[in-house]
Amino acid sequence: MGQYVQVEDNVKIFVEDIGQGVPVIFLHGWPANHLMFEYQYTLLASHGYRCIGMDIRGFGKSDAPWESYSYDRMADDVRAVIDELHLENAALVGFSMGGAIASRYMSRHIGHGITRLLLAGAATPVFTRRPGIEYGMEPDEVTSQLIHATYENRPAMLNKLGLKFTKTKSNPGMLVWLGLLCYQASHHGTIKAAASLRDEDLRQDLAAIQIPTTVFHGQKDKIVEPELGELTAQSIAGSRIVRFEDSGHAMLFDEPEKFNEELLTFLDGMKMEYDPLNSVESQRSL
Repeated sequence: MGQYVQVEDNVKIFVEDIGQGVPVIFLHGWPANHLMFEYQYTLLASHGYRCIGMDIRGFGKSDAPWESYSYDRMADDVRAVIDELHLENAALVGFSMGGAIASRYMSRHIGHGITRLLLAGAATPVFTRRPGIEYGMEPDEVTSQLIHATYENRPAMLNKLGLKFTKTKSNPGMLVWLGLLCYQASHHGTIKAAASLRDEDLRQDLAAIQIPTTVFHGQKDKIVEPELGELTAQSIAGSRIVRFEDSGHAMLFDEPEKFNEELLTFLDGMKMEYDPLNSVESQRSL
């Protein structure tokens, strides 16, 4: 079921609410929308989970204000959705820029409503290089290859990005579908969110995370280097890292079976805590 949640600055955020049970909130990457997780929604709903997919402002069906694309603002949007839907004891899953927003949410809102965190190919601790971190894109690369390229020719920029998105090119239909999701984003939202990717720093946010956290990262990632995944895991006390040896940035498309199995493993322990009467094995037999 789709609905809109109006947030503090009168922006309407689109939310898809599928299934019943333990809530799992999904934050998509730049510049896609919540539908990038549609295979996970179908899987998890059949295993007794409630999937909450939200379109980040500027993307998908959400409003696209001219300003306000900072991680703080987008983390506040997540809080508004959690409060409007009365979500408690939820898992938060963030992919790429969605992982960065999830990390800011955990710090800024002290993990309100969240008991487990999954960061998949997250743009953390930073997306661009800076003193103290020698991995990631150079800031001027983001400006030229993502921001200026979007000003000049957004389809061409998306096509070039798509070549780096997954390791395998054996499924061209999937890349076309992902491209169509990205075309639904607003032009200015795509640009201004890319500036946040370039400029934001999440090192202090990661250090503040105090709930069970799992990091997924493709070992052939050409967008967020594997070393950044390692740094992310090292920065979060007690976190666990799952390495996808045959994946690029989008491990959920390069190694879908492993991604889904590891996602269920991440969530199953949480389900037992949420409802001890649930049998993990019986849910998996559905």
